[in-house]
Amino acid sequence: MALDEILLEAEEQMEKSVDFLKHELRAVRTGRASPGLVDQLKVEVESYGTTMSVKELANVGVAEGNTIVIKAFDPSTLKDIERAIEKSEIGINPQNDGRIIRLPVPPLSTERRNQLAAQVKQLGEQQKVAVRNARRDANKALGAAEKAKQLTEDDVEDGEKQVQELTDNYCKQIDKLLQEKTKDIMEV
Repeated sequence: MALDEILLEAEEQMEKSVDFLKHELRAVRTGRASPGLVDQLKVEVESYGTTMSVKELANVGVAEGNTIVIKAFDPSTLKDIERAIEKSEIGINPQNDGRIIRLPVPPLSTERRNQLAAQVKQLGEQQKVAVRNARRDANKALGAAEKAKQLTEDDVEDGEKQVQELTDNYCKQIDKLLQEKTKDIMEV
């Protein structure tokens, strides 16, 4: 395997880790209403016999500052959406009037803010581990390529430095995302 291929594969894995973290952080509640809290929520739709995301079943928006409004494309799915929200861990009780679902986002208590900050930190650590695993895999591939006489010792050494630079870069991105999200959570 060529050096460029190994580096590209490692970078793709690290990029996936950062993207996954961004996706997960959208669903973590801050003190403000955000469609990201519910639009990826999975809904078991009995009438369709399948599982879909809220975004696929309804328009999700923010009204009146701190209220998320969900308007289903098919009103028969409102009960399924409501059930999915109640089962989720977002901690908001849906208000269904038969046409739309309203989710009033209450302000977070200090204790809940601290819990969410710890949850965000844990998500970040998991993705840092994934980045480090990508580094380990790349270094193993470099070692295997050297044994197979596909790369020289200098190429391997250079490759390991580049892999470490990628790892540092992606860990910094994760730290920045965590810092921004924690700041949002702690903001009153």
